[in-house]
Amino acid sequence: MNTSPPLLQIDRLTRHRAGRMAVQDLCLSLGRGEVLGLLGVNGAGKSTTLSMIAGAMRPDSGTIRLNGQDFVEHPGLARTMVGWLPERAPLWQELTVLEHLQAHGRLRNLNGSVLRQACETIVQRLELSDIAPRLAGLLSQGQRQRLGLGCALLHKPALLVLDEPANALDPVQVAALRQLIRDEAAAGTTVILSTHLLNEVTAVCTRVAILHQGQLRYAGPVEDAGAQALEQQFFDIAMHGRSVAA
Repeated sequence: MNTSPPLLQIDRLTRHRAGRMAVQDLCLSLGRGEVLGLLGVNGAGKSTTLSMIAGAMRPDSGTIRLNGQDFVEHPGLARTMVGWLPERAPLWQELTVLEHLQAHGRLRNLNGSVLRQACETIVQRLELSDIAPRLAGLLSQGQRQRLGLGCALLHKPALLVLDEPANALDPVQVAALRQLIRDEAAAGTTVILSTHLLNEVTAVCTRVAILHQGQLRYAGPVEDAGAQALEQQFFDIAMHGRSVAA
């Protein structure tokens, strides 16, 4: 029996945005190597939740602990331990792909030969060599997404946070992304994958959480729910806001 403490522990996380409750009293916990599929319709609170977990947005109340340390008390944790790919990868348009990776590495305290090796590994792993000298501002959306993913992986984070990562990827790239997530989890990385596609969750996730109007309405192992039951859960929650016990 695994008695090790969770890598990520979220307790009563709450955040208001634009005068409304975006996330309310969210509680979650994830161990090392787990892959959580965060499901919900548009406006359910997925992106706000991920932004707080990634350290890009502060909660109004509640706590986020990574490896037992509080994000508020240790603000540098997100930079060193979290890899973050927002729905739209933020890129510096005037830098090349390689320069972009190098800049992100320095922001995460990578330098010298360690930085060079990390960049080489990412370029090979995500098949970026052909576009390495190209300006980020001239990339296609799919290429931008792959570069954003590379920046998230560069420093070998303990927690990888992905917001709709398959956007703009072709079917071959989607299959490669799924395998990458499996490989990261097998290596001990904890992954949170936000999506509105059930097949993404059943393909790669070990656990699932469904948000509705900022509240957690269902959480549990994917294998326990099953694809058909999970689809029904998602439909009931999305259409009727029905709460289902985990």
